Amino acid sequence: MSIRTRASQKRLPRSFSDLSALHPLRPIQDEVDFENAQEVADRLAVLDHRTKDQDDYLETLSTLMEKYEDEHVEIETDDLDPLQMLTYLVEAHGMSASDLGRILGNRALGSSILRGDRELSKTHIVTLSKHFGVNPSVFLKV
Repeated sequence: MSIRTRASQKRLPRSFSDLSALHPLRPIQDEVDFENAQEVADRLAVLDHRTKDQDDYLETLSTLMEKYEDEHVEIETDDLDPLQMLTYLVEAHGMSASDLGRILGNRALGSSILRGDRELSKTHIVTLSKHFGVNPSVFLKV
């Protein structure tokens, strides 16, 4: 019986150890592991009131899921222009326009670039590609 079936048949445990018995916290290896983790995470996320253990378990499980997605799920970016790509990367990394500006050396610069008032310079592109770990070409207009 899969996690999905077991988890949906009864209430979720309230303690960390009981949640770990239901779905052990281990690195996610494949899509089936991910789907099982997603089922448990979804059920925990929608609870009106979670215990501290449920919060801790959900946070740990979410971290494992995020790691798997970072390593195995490719985001389709071919249709994004450089500004959309930058906006996507800033949001995906939980950054603000000010954070972007700090990376580029001028806090106000982030907002100007994200609004489209200012274009990226070659120096900006090199800095951003290193920071985000992407090919500089994602920031170039074709």
